[in-house]
Formats: sequence, structure tokens, C-alpha cells
Amino acid sequence: MLPDNAIKILLVDDNENNLLSMEIVLENENYTFFKATSGREALRILLREEEFSLILLDVKMPIMDGYETAELIYQRDKLKPIPIIFITAHDYEEEAMFKGYRAGAVDFIRKPFKPEILRSKVAVFAELQKKNQLLRQQEERLQIINNDLMLLNQDLELRVVERTIELENLNQELRALNLSKDKFLTVISHDLRNPLTSLLLSSKNLHTNIENISSKEISVFAGIIHRTSNKILEQLNELVDWAKKQREKTNFNPEKIKLIKAINGALELLKASAIQKSIRFENEIANDIYVNADPLMLRSILQNLVTNAIKYTPNGGGVIKVTALEAGTMVEICVQDFGVGMSAETREMLAGNSGSKSSPGTGLEQGTGLGLLLVKDFVAQHGGTIKIDSEVDRGTCFTFTMPGA
Repeated sequence: MLPDNAIKILLVDDNENNLLSMEIVLENENYTFFKATSGREALRILLREEEFSLILLDVKMPIMDGYETAELIYQRDKLKPIPIIFITAHDYEEEAMFKGYRAGAVDFIRKPFKPEILRSKVAVFAELQKKNQLLRQQEERLQIINNDLMLLNQDLELRVVERTIELENLNQELRALNLSKDKFLTVISHDLRNPLTSLLLSSKNLHTNIENISSKEISVFAGIIHRTSNKILEQLNELVDWAKKQREKTNFNPEKIKLIKAINGALELLKASAIQKSIRFENEIANDIYVNADPLMLRSILQNLVTNAIKYTPNGGGVIKVTALEAGTMVEICVQDFGVGMSAETREMLAGNSGSKSSPGTGLEQGTGLGLLLVKDFVAQHGGTIKIDSEVDRGTCFTFTMPGA
């Protein structure tokens, strides 16, 4: 096995003495020699070995001379880069030289050759071969470097894509967290405002008019304060748990809920506000209806809708009715009031743009519209729908659906 940088020379002459003479002249140059005594033998060697630096080829040989041998050698594309120096015993006649160059010769050396001329001419091609080998090695190294750079670029591009996706996911999580925060604040605003209002009114009556109210009325106000305070505390604890679940991305936790019980719980928190306007609640839910819902979301939906019903039911008596009807796999729940109602234009506005500010008489709490936005969002998370049926001066029914259980 020869090293990659070996200088291989093919010596071709029908006279073995001439082969020996050339080898002796060149042996101190650390060349590797292959010898052939005919054109045919040279071709057989070239079939096995291709990476020759030079061929020293005798012109006058029997059967196949050097010119014919050279023409056959150069018929193979892989052998065309190998330079051939013809060794000839004749004078350099112009016709003979032209024939030699046409056959592929790069030079001629006349017999008997002078050792220094042979060494000098062979050294030129040996040096050229070394430079070519060095160039190929550099090209191979450059190719390896280019391949490494391509892989590095591909890896960098992949990392950039992965990082971009990671940042986008993070932005989506942050947007989701901001939305959850807004929902949480809205829940607190809507779910606690009315119980706190009732609590403040009852405590204000006791504080400012204690001398003029009877012990029975004091007991009523105290009962309202006690019940409402406990309900607020219970509701705050639930909100804290809900906020914790939001951080853990488990804020939607549906469970089997007995609907009549959930309705009673939501109405109890708003009972004091209804009493202030002499409004009574009617829970007409059947005892055997169950829904599969998130308890906190369901209560928030009910409290938002009932709060608006109280707000737009006139003072001096009235009814807010809650009914439910099983419809296939869903349960339709209606919060019905008999208050001011709303026009068709208002209903259309609410259906298409819940973020618009409402006006007095719309049947919705005046403000930013976040209450209805929250109701729609919570209903949608359950796979349900919400619709509004209303007439001016006859009342409003908000109907939403929840999956049955």
C-alpha cells in the first residue's frame, strides 16, 4: 500500500537494461517505479494502477510502438492527465516530434540519455505532481470546512427557528396570562360588588339609625350581615383557588353539579340586593337536572345575569325567574326578568359587540360590557351558546346552554 503522496513513475522499454539504467539514475529521488517491457504490459499495469505522476515511454518497441501505446493510454479519460516523456534513439526530426506531440507527449529524451537531464526533467513533473497533490488535499480540506459550515448554518437556522417558536409560545402564554388576569379581576368585580353593597347598606342602617329601628329589624340586618359576610369569605376562598389553578393551567375544571343547588347558591349572594328593591327570586329548576360545568364559572355566569336583572327591574316589587330545560345533551338555562327590556338594536349590538358601553334601559349593567364578555367566554368554554330574548317594558330572558351530566 503506497502513501497518498508517493511519486509513481511507469518505465516502458523493450530492453530491460534500459529500464535498469533509468531506475538507477532516478533511484535516489525516492520515486516508486513500475516497469513494463512492452506496450501491452504497460496497458495492463495502467488498468490496475492509475495515479502515476509520469510515464517514460520508449518510442521504438516491437508489435506496438510508443506512439500507438500513448494513443491507447489516452483513450481512457482517467489516464489523460498523466504526462508522457518519449525516450527515443533517433534525432528529433520535426515529423517525428509532431507525431509524438500529437500522440500526447510532453517532452522527448534522446538515447543514450544524460543522467542529469533525465533527473532534471523528471524532477519537474514530480514537483508538479506534489503541488497537484497538495492542491487536492487543500480542496478536500476546504470541502470539509464548507460542509461543516453548511451543517453549522443549518444548525443555527434550526436553533433560530426553535427559538422563534419558543418566543412565540411564550408570548402566547403571556397573552393568555394577561387575559386570565383580566377575567379574574372581572370576576372579582362582578361577583363581589353586589354582596358588598348589601353588606354596606345593612351596616350603614345599623350605624346611622340604630335608635329608630326595632330589635326585630336589628336582627334582620345582623342576619344579612352575617350570611353575606360568610358568603363573601367563601367566594373569596374559591377565587383564590381559581387563581392558583390558572397559574397551574388548570383553571377549567368541569364537574357534575346539581343545577338547583348551584342556582340557589348564586341567588343567595344576591338576595339582599333583591330585597332592597322588593324583588323576589323564583328558582323553577327541576330537582333531577344536572350539568357538567366548572362551579366557579357557572356561578359567575348566573351572578352576572341576575345582577343585571335586578338592576333593570323597577323598585316596588317584581320577579326574577330561573328555569331550565334539557335539550339533547345540553341544558338550556334561562334567567328571566320583567323589567325595562331592550330594543332590537340593543340586542343586535350586544350579540355582535359585547365590549361596547351600554346605555340606561338596555337591560345590562352600565359600564364596559366586561360582564357579558365574561359570560360569553365562560359559556363558550363549556361548548355552549347564549342568546337574548327581550321586549321593551316587558323584560329580558338570557338563555345559555351547559352540557348535561
